[in-house]
Amino acid sequence: QVQLVESGGGLVQPGESLRLTCAASGTMFGIGYAAWYRQAPGKQRELVASISSDDRTTYTDSVKGRFTISRDYAPNAVHLQMNSLKPDDTAVYYCNAAFKGLGGSSWGQGTQVTVSS
Repeated sequence: QVQLVESGGGLVQPGESLRLTCAASGTMFGIGYAAWYRQAPGKQRELVASISSDDRTTYTDSVKGRFTISRDYAPNAVHLQMNSLKPDDTAVYYCNAAFKGLGGSSWGQGTQVTVSS
């Protein structure tokens, strides 16, 4: 059974950095398309960043220049480097990934990011 596990969240002050990791297990297939979403209290889940199977990346406007999505092939993982964090970045961050050779996609359980002074 495919599993995605996010890690790296926490409480930081404005201006600091965090690196989120989404690690895949339970499959021999590599991650193709992957994305990071976030959901703040009382708000809809929004797409933050994505990376295609050929490593093209997209970012929502509010994080451009601050966040970077990347992948590792061994281990099978996707990362989100978040710099210059702001209080508005506070949310639960979720990883979504599709695997090469498999249909559909999987979600992780989420990791809390809190930016506060």
